[in-house]
Amino acid sequence: MASELEPEVPAIDRSLLACSAEETAGKWLQATDLTREVYQHLAYYVPKIYCRGPNPLQEEDMLAQHVLLGPMEWYLCGEDPAFGFPKLEQANKPSHLCGRVFKVGEPTYSCRDCAVDPTCVLCMECFLGSIHKDHRYRMTTSGGGGFCDCGDTEAWKEGPYCQKHELNTSEIEEEEDPLVHISDVIARTYNIFAIMFRYAVEILTWEKENELPADLEMVEKSDTYYCMLFNDEVHTYEQVIYTLQKAVNCTQKEAIGFATTVDRDGRRSVRYGDFQYCEQAKSVIVRNTSRQTKPLKVQVMHSSIVAHQNFGLKLLSWLGSIIGYSDGLRRILCQVGLQEGPDGENSSLVDRLMLNDSKLWKGARSVYHQLFMSSLLMDLKYKKLFAVRFAKNYERLQSDYVTDDHDREFSVADLSVQIFTVPSLARMLITEENLMTIIIKTFMDHLRHRDAQGRFQFERYTALQAFKFRRVQSLILDLKYVLISKPTEWSDDLRQKFLEGFDAFLELLKCMQGMDPITRQVGQHIEMEPEWEAAFTLQMKLTHVISMMQDWCALDEKVLIEAYKKCLAVLMQCHGGFTDGEQPIILSICGHSVETIRYCVSQEKVSIHLPVSRLLAGLHVLLSKSEVAYKFPELLPLSELSPPMLIEHPLRCLVLCAQVHAGMWRRNGFSLVNQIYYYHNVKCRREMFDKDIIMLQTGVSMMDPNHFLMIMLSRFELYQIFSTPDYGKRFSSEITQKDVVQQNNTLIEEMLYLIIMLVGERFNPGVGQVNATDEIKREIIHQLSIKPMAHSELVKSLPEDENKETGMESVIEEVAHFKKPGLTGRGMYELKPECAKEFNLYFYHFSRAEQSKAEEAQRKLKRQNKEDTALPPPVLPPFCPLFASLVNILQSDVMLCIMRTILQWAVEHNGYTWSESMLQRVLHLIGMALQEEKQHLENVMEEHIVTFTFTQKISKPGEAPNNCPSILAMLETLQNAPYLEVHKDMIRWILKTFNTIKKMRESSSVSPVAETEGTIMEESSRDKDKAERKRKAEIARLRREKIMAQMSEMQRHFIDENKELFQQTLELDVSTSAALDNSPMISDMTFTALGPAQTQVPKQRQFVTCILCQEEQEVKVESRAMVLAAFVQRSTVLSKNRSKFIQDPEKYDPLFMHPNLSCGTHTSSCGHIMHAHCWQRYFDSVQAKEQRRQQRLRLHTSYDVENGEFLCPLCECLSNTVIPLLFPPRNISNKLNFSDQPNLTQWIRTISQQIKALQILRKEESIPNIVSSKNSENMDELRLPEGFRPDFHPKNPYSDSIKEMLTTFGTATYKVGLKVHPNEEDPRVPIMCWGSCAYTIQSIERILSDEDKPLFGPLPCRLDDCLRSLTRFAAAHWTVALLSVVQEHFCRLFASLVPDDNHEDLPCILDIDMFHLLVGLVLAFPALQCQDFSGISLETGDLHIFHLVTMAHIVQILLTSCTEENGMDQETPAGEEELAVLALYKTLRQYTGSALKDIPSGWHLWRNVRAGIMPFLKCSALFFHYLNGVPSPPEIQVSGTSHFEHLCNYLSLPNNLICLFQENDEIMKLLIESWCQNTEVKRYLEGKRDAISYPRESNKLIDLPEDYSSLINQASNFSCPKSGGDKSRAPTLCLVCGTLLCSQSYCCQTELEGEDVGACTAHTYSCGSGVGIFLRVRECQVLFLAGKTKGCFYSPPYLDDYGETDQGLRRGNPLHLCKERFKKIQKLWHQHSITEEIGHAQEANQTLVGIDWQHL
Repeated sequence: MASELEPEVPAIDRSLLACSAEETAGKWLQATDLTREVYQHLAYYVPKIYCRGPNPLQEEDMLAQHVLLGPMEWYLCGEDPAFGFPKLEQANKPSHLCGRVFKVGEPTYSCRDCAVDPTCVLCMECFLGSIHKDHRYRMTTSGGGGFCDCGDTEAWKEGPYCQKHELNTSEIEEEEDPLVHISDVIARTYNIFAIMFRYAVEILTWEKENELPADLEMVEKSDTYYCMLFNDEVHTYEQVIYTLQKAVNCTQKEAIGFATTVDRDGRRSVRYGDFQYCEQAKSVIVRNTSRQTKPLKVQVMHSSIVAHQNFGLKLLSWLGSIIGYSDGLRRILCQVGLQEGPDGENSSLVDRLMLNDSKLWKGARSVYHQLFMSSLLMDLKYKKLFAVRFAKNYERLQSDYVTDDHDREFSVADLSVQIFTVPSLARMLITEENLMTIIIKTFMDHLRHRDAQGRFQFERYTALQAFKFRRVQSLILDLKYVLISKPTEWSDDLRQKFLEGFDAFLELLKCMQGMDPITRQVGQHIEMEPEWEAAFTLQMKLTHVISMMQDWCALDEKVLIEAYKKCLAVLMQCHGGFTDGEQPIILSICGHSVETIRYCVSQEKVSIHLPVSRLLAGLHVLLSKSEVAYKFPELLPLSELSPPMLIEHPLRCLVLCAQVHAGMWRRNGFSLVNQIYYYHNVKCRREMFDKDIIMLQTGVSMMDPNHFLMIMLSRFELYQIFSTPDYGKRFSSEITQKDVVQQNNTLIEEMLYLIIMLVGERFNPGVGQVNATDEIKREIIHQLSIKPMAHSELVKSLPEDENKETGMESVIEEVAHFKKPGLTGRGMYELKPECAKEFNLYFYHFSRAEQSKAEEAQRKLKRQNKEDTALPPPVLPPFCPLFASLVNILQSDVMLCIMRTILQWAVEHNGYTWSESMLQRVLHLIGMALQEEKQHLENVMEEHIVTFTFTQKISKPGEAPNNCPSILAMLETLQNAPYLEVHKDMIRWILKTFNTIKKMRESSSVSPVAETEGTIMEESSRDKDKAERKRKAEIARLRREKIMAQMSEMQRHFIDENKELFQQTLELDVSTSAALDNSPMISDMTFTALGPAQTQVPKQRQFVTCILCQEEQEVKVESRAMVLAAFVQRSTVLSKNRSKFIQDPEKYDPLFMHPNLSCGTHTSSCGHIMHAHCWQRYFDSVQAKEQRRQQRLRLHTSYDVENGEFLCPLCECLSNTVIPLLFPPRNISNKLNFSDQPNLTQWIRTISQQIKALQILRKEESIPNIVSSKNSENMDELRLPEGFRPDFHPKNPYSDSIKEMLTTFGTATYKVGLKVHPNEEDPRVPIMCWGSCAYTIQSIERILSDEDKPLFGPLPCRLDDCLRSLTRFAAAHWTVALLSVVQEHFCRLFASLVPDDNHEDLPCILDIDMFHLLVGLVLAFPALQCQDFSGISLETGDLHIFHLVTMAHIVQILLTSCTEENGMDQETPAGEEELAVLALYKTLRQYTGSALKDIPSGWHLWRNVRAGIMPFLKCSALFFHYLNGVPSPPEIQVSGTSHFEHLCNYLSLPNNLICLFQENDEIMKLLIESWCQNTEVKRYLEGKRDAISYPRESNKLIDLPEDYSSLINQASNFSCPKSGGDKSRAPTLCLVCGTLLCSQSYCCQTELEGEDVGACTAHTYSCGSGVGIFLRVRECQVLFLAGKTKGCFYSPPYLDDYGETDQGLRRGNPLHLCKERFKKIQKLWHQHSITEEIGHAQEANQTLVGIDWQHL
């Protein structure tokens, strides 16, 4: 960005430092015109300090404090501020309000029991000190802004103070004026605050770009300008970065820096220089960003203006910090801010800032909002005055906000939540400022589009409109805040103003009544889906407001009566044209007739939006609930109500739903389906569907039920069918269209369903005699009768009130049991069995699918409990008096006629088209009527006559002329109909209930019942029949159950057998170790794994099957290769030093592994076997497919073919190479006489000689033979050791295909382990193979130890196969490497223990991992031994190598063991081990020059040695077991004691390990001496470096806190390390090392291998060599990453009390650590299964593949 035009940045002016604050303040105290003095000072100094160059300088703040703020502080205190401010602070009484302003992402807590509304929150500190932490609280993360409400008595029902703020309340008896404490500084403070606040407001709201206010102008003006770029919410980061790179030719990094600052602070200068230079940049930016949208806002501003504005912001922050010293200062500032200026209305400083809000940039806004919060909102007196100003300007502020494009949190309008939610302020603003009306009117003004009838009309949704509409909705939120706390006392003023507001609200609803009307499409499909979302969004947003309006009305009888009248009047207006132009028609059935209008839902316009009717329904219920209807009937216009008018629209709405279900509106497209869905949906149904049902109930309760039923039949377009006697027959005899019949059936079913709802839905307080908890209980019972549900599912299915509460917790215990979750899954609620009797199949909130699921579930339950499967209607609570007449529908003539007709269709089931569900609904209705009559009879008073006589009516036969049988008789006929199997139980239940009622009536003889024929049938024959049927059914059921049980048993068996297919786990209880473990062997034999005494194992033949071609083959040396799918990865799971990084992998030498195991290569396998050639073919096809896919689509797959990855063809496990299956490579071929094998000392000598001979030969080969004579001399000198033939090259025993596979796997390990390009010739290939073998064995040993599993217990077969193949492969790999290379490796490895002259720069004994060394030596040794014909066997070599390495390891342990004396010294006399180890320790002290600590007890040392060497012995045992195939001794196969002795026997070591030293005394002394003489060892003993001590601790994931909120808190204090102090948006915690990272943001992207990657991906490379486990703190989500393209989300280890995780922290229940789940994640990490887990997740869920993981 630095170009030649930019002026030099001048050095700091010395005169600035000379300026003294004290003198300046002194001058000001003398001044007559203080304002002028101060302004002159600022005009002179501000431009000298701020804005001197392109980037802000570090010294600015220091100088501003010294030259500008210092004098003000001196002036204010009248003395040195260092003394003045502490004095003020002491005099001040600490506030009892907390007022802490929240940072982005900080945890906030709300108490669900005590908070007045959900916006009342506490900061973490106050919460932990409050009583609420034991209540039901909700935890969320703040979006920034907002402050802690601790100490605000209006915010909490109880416990308003935490312990800290409680202390401050003791003194506040009477409200005293805080100014008394600061009387001496009042005047001065007032002066300086008034000047400074005015200056800041003036300069921040200044709009000229080139000149300053007159009193701040400078004398000489420089030509320096800034090109200032402003933030907007339209352009993306990418657009801005690209534009800046072009406009001010800067690098991408700089452009990203600019963009980040602009986004954070709202503006940033992107160029500094003369006017021309800046103007040019501005034009480029404007030109580049104005193509699609409005251009970015850019201004060229004079540097002095920018300087003053920067200082203005500094001043506001300074004022905020100064008033923190004392309440008195705060009050003065409030006074200054709210004082009316000379210009009258809106001229105070606070008003000026608020009204200019949308013109200010983001940074300036947040600074002054913060100031308002810490001043105006913290002083209760001024909070009121500020609230009044806010309300007066409300309309303007909201209009500004709607047109502004910044987010809500940056707008001053957002302060409404701080003001309107305070109950006392809200009431005051309603009564004094008429706030409700203002808000609603403002809202209406913004929705100007109306149709001819004055209803809202929303055009097609453009992005811009959606944006504006979202903004306008914030007004509804404000209205909700105002209404959220209900008044307890009503004054006349409040009544009047509330009702005014109610009027305005009715106006709003009136514009919604009937909006978006629709007409049925006939003939062709609708062309364009109409706009429906806006209307529904509006409805959803208003739902709570409508409910709250009703709650307010319910609190005062006068208000309720008035509101009811107003609402009715508005409804009448809406229905003004109700009967015009539509001819009246007369309907008659069964001798009843009624007049109504001709209206067809399927032909006319109909709308689903009827908020006015629904509000009236709500108020009507309140009249009943509050009993106003009975107390003051004379005040209510109930007589004027016209029931047909009330029911008309809601009925149309319900008919519309029925017709949509019947498929009549298919051509209207999805918009209608969606509207119907939301109409019933839990979010809207409270104020839509439910209220329509109530409105119908209201209407019916005032009408003759026969009239209602006829109108209903007419609206459902079914009147013809039921009014013409033989209509049904005619209908079916003409073979009409099938779908018309189908439609009619559905409509009849829907109509019957509606009748069931009207009579049965009485769980609304006010409709039935119930309370709110009964209603919720019923909802929960019906939800749980579908299936058991988790807490969150249940909450989602219940309607929330305005406080986000469903009221579920209070009743759930009564109706359900909670079942805790296991390792996966979540806790579930199950319905208590005793609640099943309350189940109603036709519950009105069931969707179709839910209803059939619930029916199935309930019938299944009844079958299990051996009950009959009828689901009779439950007993219902009685109606309230206002609705009592509703039950008469059931016994009305028209209803009986409908029932009779349908039953008749069912009896003559061939002649008619009818459906079973129709019949089922009729049976349900009959059942309801019987239950009702039974209730009436049970509760009847003396001498009262029960008017509900359903039983009589259904016993009478039909009228002449066609004399159909009675309903009862038809039921008895149907009971034996073979085609109605399902409903038999229900019919039987009905007949039984009928008889019970008859007996009740007879016994009380309330009214004589006419005996009818056919009631008392031959009971006995029926019972016999029934018993026989039941017996047959039982036999069939038992047979079915038996078959099912067999099947599930087989299934379980299959899963058990193939467990590894289903999951990888180490917990298998089956011993699947290789066949030879179980081979018949003499049990008391001792097994020895290595050495001349090695146990001989009979040869096992091994047959395996290829998973690709299913062919079986024996594993032989000469046959075609068989391979296992394998995955090789770099790993730091065992690492003790993650910071180590290979600088240059091409030159790195991996021969020696450091004991800190900083990075190893781990191999795992899924254990599936293929032919090598089959695998090759399969892999080629995968590659070809990948190439084709790349040409077609650019999606990633879950595996990376370019890196050789593929999925195992059988189990889809991620793999990247294959391991060949081999025969044990060490099968003892040379059966030699073992008697004369050399001892260790001799063997070391022999090997040393052979090595020396080799080295001389190597030198010879490298020097061309110039003089042959010399050669011969050398040869004599060389004298080859006896039997050593270095010119002999052994023949490779393996077939070509096996050799190829050996090379393949070796190269893959080398490539992955070193991150280099494959090269099979590289000398490091064998080293990497040995290393991978050693590392894999070590990691498995670690897992087994951590879980206290036995070493040779039942390993899962995939692990067992993997270890066996890997070890044998590593042992055979030397046969395909260059012999000389392997020999050279052996020489260097050997030299690290037995020094020779040629190898100097080898690591010291402390810096070698002994197990890696052992594996390397043992596996490289054959390359030397194959040329040795002197009779020393391979086994002897193994044994000696093993002994030598073991001794080196013991020395390592003794050197590094930090033996702290503890008083637990053994009193027992020292045994031989203790004495021996003491002697060895003395030797070591002697050789290290006494640098070792003094000798503690021998017992201590021996304990350290035993503990330290145990992991090494276990790894060695595994290694030799798989290498030589000697079975493990049975003692080690069980867990329990430490097995030390058994291990020693198995590995042919003496139990007293120190004997090794004593047996080979002389040579060991030499070796120990050479080891101890190393300079590194000396440095360690002198304390100049550290070393690993043994045994190595197991790595664990970090410790997580028990309570999740402490993590959130930690993360909210974490700021992004790169963008100075900015809060990180997505703080992410590495679970391996505990580092917090700033994920998913531009600021922390780094370059890795030429690609930009996010912080987490970059961290995985440094911390986990490509694999990472993170916790995204704000989302409460675990993130697994592997490489750049692989990642998945995993469920977090934090659960709430209901056993559920809360990803995204949406529910906010308190979360606690679940140790088991965390262990499970840790186990995945230990087992190196993270990559595999990601692979499975990505295969299962394709969306995961598309995510750019590398940017996280």
